[in-house]
Amino acid sequence: MSQVGSGEYRYELIRDFLKLPNGERFGLVSRVATDSQDRVYVFQRRDPPVVVFDRDGKYLGSWGNGEVKDPHGLKIVDDVVYTTDRSDSVTKSFSLAGEVQLQLGTAGVHSDTGCTGAPWLAERASGPFNHPTEMMRHQNGDIYVTDGYRNARVHRFTADGKLVTSWGAPGKEPGQFHLPHSLAFDPEGLLYVADRANKRIQIFTPDGAFVRQWTGMGGPNDITRAKDGTYVIAEQEDGGKPAYVSVWDANGKVLARLESRHVHGAGVDSHGDLYAGLTVDRSVDKFVRV
Repeated sequence: MSQVGSGEYRYELIRDFLKLPNGERFGLVSRVATDSQDRVYVFQRRDPPVVVFDRDGKYLGSWGNGEVKDPHGLKIVDDVVYTTDRSDSVTKSFSLAGEVQLQLGTAGVHSDTGCTGAPWLAERASGPFNHPTEMMRHQNGDIYVTDGYRNARVHRFTADGKLVTSWGAPGKEPGQFHLPHSLAFDPEGLLYVADRANKRIQIFTPDGAFVRQWTGMGGPNDITRAKDGTYVIAEQEDGGKPAYVSVWDANGKVLARLESRHVHGAGVDSHGDLYAGLTVDRSVDKFVRV
């Protein structure tokens, strides 16, 4: 195993860590997240969309056949699984066993943003949803959704799914977005939005007021807050540089950059081990903290 990282954040890389049974193969891996028991949930673009392993890589099971057409975002908060179905413009939450708890949006119904494809810049912002990217419950009890591939907004809902507010518009200025792609929260309640095509993390209050931003990164595919208060970001390749799984402190300082294969999802467990969800290579790499 090769060792990567710097300072206090050094890791041993185990490529293709998770193994499916009976010679099965992963589909395109969009996200990886862990629950309170450090079980690892892989969100893949094939049925079953959710595959579960223990932290040693042992296969435990799977679920979700027919529930998600185009798996994109997956976060776990208090052992509830929050997902986005990108092309169907639907978000759903599930129990750890795969039982649907809440659905937002109507399958196949998209808001009118004037955007029909790449480079994914909406002509105008609109309501929920047009190819949403991430869903996550906030500590205030509300649910936030980044609506990114054909919209440029963050939507806030009550716990039972009533729209509270939306913010954002297409562009590069603070509070504007070009493909909001993931989100995380800090203990004070601030939202960290991965504004991918603008290559930054924008930070907002729960009501949508812009606070500050982090720059100096490849396009962020995913952001996850670790137990120690650091943030793990899946960075795209950029300007001849490789993709990275990077670790940032709460002030936006880079603590370590771990070169990676193309990474779309970045998860972290309670031990500080990192998991890289790989789209192109259709696998999961593990970075074990040393």
